[in-house]
Amino acid sequence: MASNRIGRINEEIQKVLSEDLRTLKDPRIQGLISITEVDTTGDLRYAKVYVSVLEKDRSKDVLKGLKSAAGFLRRDLGTKLQLRYTPELIFVEDDSIERGSRIFDLLNSLDIPEEESDESAE
Repeated sequence: MASNRIGRINEEIQKVLSEDLRTLKDPRIQGLISITEVDTTGDLRYAKVYVSVLEKDRSKDVLKGLKSAAGFLRRDLGTKLQLRYTPELIFVEDDSIERGSRIFDLLNSLDIPEEESDESAE
C-alpha cells in the first residue's frame, strides 16, 4: 500500500517538475529536456530525478543548471504538493533512450533469415 502511495507521489513530482522546467530562465536549461522518471525514497527525504537531454553534448551543462535551480524547484514543489517533507532533488542523467536505440540498431544489424510461412498447411 505504501509503495502505491510513493508511486503516485513520484508521478506528481514528475508532472510538477516537467511544468516548472519550461519556466526556468537559466540559459543552460534550454532545448528539449524531459524528465523520464522520479524515484523517491520511502521517507520522502530524497528524490532522484532522471533527466533525458536530446543534445548529448549539452547534458553536463543542463545538469549543472538543474542543480543550481534545485532550491527554486524544491520550494515550488513544496507549494504545489502538500507533503510533510519536500524531498531534496538529485538530478541524474538518463541514458536509457540512447541505450535502447543502440540495442535496436544492433538487433537490426543481425543477419537472421526470416522463416518462410507454410501456407500449404491449413
